[in-house]
Amino acid sequence: MQVTAKQFVAKMLMVFAFILAPITAFATPLVSADWLSQRLGDDNLVVIDLRNKIDKGSYETFLDGHIPGAIHSDYLAAGWRVGRDGVVGLLPEARQFESLARRLGVSASTHVVIVPAGVSSTDFGSSARAYWTFKVFGHKDVSILDGGFAGWQTTYPEQIETGPFIAPEVGDFIAQFKPGLYIGTEDVANYVNNPGDAVLVDGRNTGQFYAEAKHPKAAKAGRIPSAILMSQAHAYADDSNRLKSRDELEDIYDDLDDKTIVSYCNTGHWAATNWFVMSEVLGLENVRLYDGSMVEWTAHSDLPLDTSGMSNMDKLKKLMGDLLG
Repeated sequence: MQVTAKQFVAKMLMVFAFILAPITAFATPLVSADWLSQRLGDDNLVVIDLRNKIDKGSYETFLDGHIPGAIHSDYLAAGWRVGRDGVVGLLPEARQFESLARRLGVSASTHVVIVPAGVSSTDFGSSARAYWTFKVFGHKDVSILDGGFAGWQTTYPEQIETGPFIAPEVGDFIAQFKPGLYIGTEDVANYVNNPGDAVLVDGRNTGQFYAEAKHPKAAKAGRIPSAILMSQAHAYADDSNRLKSRDELEDIYDDLDDKTIVSYCNTGHWAATNWFVMSEVLGLENVRLYDGSMVEWTAHSDLPLDTSGMSNMDKLKKLMGDLLG
């Protein structure tokens, strides 16, 4: 078919529009190594490597090899989460996070790509929690590198940089708190007192959910009354060190309805993975993360706690699940 001059010009304009489009136009919550490789060096891109002792990493590990142009920010030590009144793992104050983000070179126009180590579901939780923190403080343009640094090494072994990073120019990011993504203890307690108004999703393991074990910082074992168990580990494919496919995730999270969903765990770390999957991958609305989780909940002796063990039916379901999978 003959292409007219008008059609040719239209196609060329589409090509140029693609080339000149801002980086954020083609970004998703999870971006691939190919996507990132094509955009390294973009002035509006900040790549943040979060490796820390959760993944057996550190700044020294970063020095041994990292994505070109990436900067290092230890998830456990840099201020991504803070302690207050004896409760660990809490969301920093707006001014604290604003200072952190600016030191990392983040401005209003910056697209942030967060890089986990890519070694476990708990490691992925670091990037999910950092992603949520950016979102809850109003920064829209943020993604997680699918597969993390380990996936990058496999895909682009020739694109590895060593040594220290160059400190970026201080950014102009302004933190603007978005309450719709966050929930505190008082509001969680209101939902507990009004069963049916929300779905409480517990992202911990079976032993902690059924009060057989607890986090060292939690005052007591147990769970928030009416919560359902949806361990964050079930969303993660250990063989590939990535989140499972969208179809698999839809099957795992298919029991949730259109009510408000409260994602919690021990300190809001595992809960961040559940939040990320439900809100950002599956697009469920009204998903809120309880950062204080069980450590803060059990610090209040007047709040109710469900310590009942696993029923015979639950034991049978768990056995069948273990056998099948």
